[in-house]
Amino acid sequence: MPHMHLDTARITWLHTPALNVRSAARRIGVLLFDGFWLLGPGTVVEMFQTANELSGSRAGEEPPYEVQFLSMDGGSVASSSSARIWTDRIDTRYGSGFDVLFIAGGYGALEAARDERLLGWLRSVQTRTRAIETIGEGRLVLEAAGPAEHDGPQVNRYLGSATTDAARNAANDRNDCARSALMFIKRDLGAELARSVADRVMPGMAATWVPLPAEGGTLSVAEKIRAAARWMESNCDRPVSVADAAQVAAMSERNFLRRFKHEMQLTPSDYLLQVRLRIACNFLTETELPVDKIARRSGTGNGDRLAKIFRKRMALSPTEYRARSRVATEA
Repeated sequence: MPHMHLDTARITWLHTPALNVRSAARRIGVLLFDGFWLLGPGTVVEMFQTANELSGSRAGEEPPYEVQFLSMDGGSVASSSSARIWTDRIDTRYGSGFDVLFIAGGYGALEAARDERLLGWLRSVQTRTRAIETIGEGRLVLEAAGPAEHDGPQVNRYLGSATTDAARNAANDRNDCARSALMFIKRDLGAELARSVADRVMPGMAATWVPLPAEGGTLSVAEKIRAAARWMESNCDRPVSVADAAQVAAMSERNFLRRFKHEMQLTPSDYLLQVRLRIACNFLTETELPVDKIARRSGTGNGDRLAKIFRKRMALSPTEYRARSRVATEA
């Protein structure tokens, strides 16, 4: 499945349609450290457990997901709100890896990023894990462990924002974690079940996060294309696949690519790049956020990648663009 994804430093797991035959439960790990934000990891577990409930597993049949909280030493781990979560200790039982591993943040992650026992375990697990997501400071732990030395597909994505507003940070964490979990549920179990999970856990967000092909069935081709374009804009801070955009328009991928270029006068990839550049420019002009954070929030990956795009499209760096736009505003 082709992906319109600008950050080549990350490898996006290309999914296959869910099979009718139920296989062994997919292992979902959530690695916690003291001081983690409760809403993010809590939403991850709620999403996968709701998928288990709605999947209609028969008696004696394994549910689609086995979700496990983990920590370095096991036992009780305190969240930032002092609520405590019981965890299993990382050990050889989990050496076989995970379908998805979420690494949550918290002040404990700063010390953990220097703990060779944890980093050694994580390096080993990476080679047997198909997708890794980090939440907040969890990225520091993954960065300290270094990239996995294998060619298998893997997602390393940074969820949540670094804002100093605690309430906004918690809300962002919850939304990002919900969208991430839904991406995997949709991949495994299909869009309709993912939509039902979203309706149950995050009411009102399902139409944006998990569009269904049936939506807009009476729309003209031009209206369908513009609806898909709006959906791409709403989700541009994440990997956007041609298949998902085509699904919004209720078209085959091939027809969608052809009609999109006809209606919008550019390819979906170029359109998405323009949207991300516009968002990055707004951040540069209106905020003091560093370039790396702007790159992540605009869906362009990292600061180096964003700088290359700016130099190619505008013949100047993001920092130079920020300085010039400030001068123009003051003038």
